[in-house]
Amino acid sequence: MKLAEHYTRTSVYITLTVLLFGAVIYYFAINYIAQQQLDRGLQQQLTEAEEYARSNDQNPQLYDLDRDHAVFVKTNLQQLQKRFFDTTYFNPKEQRAEAGRAVEDLVKVKSSNYKVVIAISRAGQKYLIEVITIITLTLLAGLLFVLFITNKYLLKGLWKPFQLTLKEIKQFNIADVDQFTGKPSEVDEFTELNEAIREMSLRVTHDYLKLKQFTENASHEMMTPLAVVTTKLDTLIQDETLGANQLAQITDIYSSINKSSRLNQSLLLLAKLENKLITEEEPIELDIILAEKMQQFQELMQSKNLSLQHQLQPKQILASKYLVDILLNNLFSNAIRHNNTGGVVIIQLTTHSLSIKNSGGANPLNTDLIFERFQKGKESQGTGLGLTLVKNICQHYGYTIHYHHETVLHAFVITF
Repeated sequence: MKLAEHYTRTSVYITLTVLLFGAVIYYFAINYIAQQQLDRGLQQQLTEAEEYARSNDQNPQLYDLDRDHAVFVKTNLQQLQKRFFDTTYFNPKEQRAEAGRAVEDLVKVKSSNYKVVIAISRAGQKYLIEVITIITLTLLAGLLFVLFITNKYLLKGLWKPFQLTLKEIKQFNIADVDQFTGKPSEVDEFTELNEAIREMSLRVTHDYLKLKQFTENASHEMMTPLAVVTTKLDTLIQDETLGANQLAQITDIYSSINKSSRLNQSLLLLAKLENKLITEEEPIELDIILAEKMQQFQELMQSKNLSLQHQLQPKQILASKYLVDILLNNLFSNAIRHNNTGGVVIIQLTTHSLSIKNSGGANPLNTDLIFERFQKGKESQGTGLGLTLVKNICQHYGYTIHYHHETVLHAFVITF
């Protein structure tokens, strides 16, 4: 959920809750105030009725002969607690019963006591409360609608600098010369955010460039002695005076040196891929490159007596020829190195995918670790980075690669 939508929804929920509680409290407050006014009116009429009864010294019912709102009933009660209560009022003009409010008290006339009940209609008050309630609810609904429109559309412009900053962060590449600048904003918080991100990007870029320079220099310095050692070992191996034991030791050293060189090159290539430093691309006929690879690896496959099955459809991709060459070399090497003697390699290329299958162990490989760095079998002579490079190259071009096991076949499938 986007921040603006989340803010709008939260704001509307809170406002709606507050308004509903406010409307309920407002309704009861208005009702209480109106009831107090009615009670004061009833008290006034009660006082007038008591004064009339005492001053005229006659039948108190003469105060209201029509008995439309005041009723005097003679009683033997000596005390009666005055009370105000809701009742039903009969409207003589409308000839119908209405909601009413009444007061009850005891009036003494000469030696007699009368219970007086004075009632008035609440219809007018009820109507007024209903009108006030409707007007209030209409205003609340209008306020809520305006709040929703304001948050949804007008505040969208307020978040625009944040959206632009977020877009620039997503496009930020640590290897690019262009640095993060941030879009100007009148909002102080966004300005501070842009400044903080700009300072952080400068520090990160500075540290990256220093690390990149250190890695390149270290690699260069490492490759030079490795090349010298390899050259001298080549010369030494050709020395016919060496004994068998010495030749075996030198061969082991030669193998280790070559492995160190490949490891160094693989790590450098991974660093370049992760930092998107390889940008060159060109149209590549993948089916033709695959056919060439089959020829290149034919001798190696024959050494293990492997049979090759292939089905290639024309497929053109836009990529670096250098990376595609590494990708296919690693997949072919993997399919041959981990194959059984007399096994099979099956290659299928369609317009949507490339699959390379090879016979091998009966158990499937661990799909969670197979593409991780330095994950290899105990008997493997590789660097443990081959499939990691394959995965990173696929990610570099937006391809997906997955592994699955089909009975006796291990399959790596790249989806374009």
